[in-house]
Amino acid sequence: MTLESVPAELQSLREQIDRLDHALVLLLANRFALTGRVGQLKAEAGLQACDPAREQDKLDVVRALCQEHGLDESLMAEILELVMREVVKNHERIRGAHTL
Repeated sequence: MTLESVPAELQSLREQIDRLDHALVLLLANRFALTGRVGQLKAEAGLQACDPAREQDKLDVVRALCQEHGLDESLMAEILELVMREVVKNHERIRGAHTL
């Protein structure tokens, strides 16, 4: 399918999706910048990288939001769990660098 043969509405929808994908990347970059600072503060305070209670609270909130908006809560929970695992790895790396 060439660009000329793509219906205008389909092209418009694809462009909107592309903008949302870009926004998702920016949101994640912003989130990781914030959690990086959290990792520094945790390292300075001698706190653990992982906070299971906080993680569970976040998952509960996300699941409720998904129900409210008709989204698959298991998919969103899986995505958030991946993000949180990466955050914990970053916090552990920060803590390791802080103790040097």
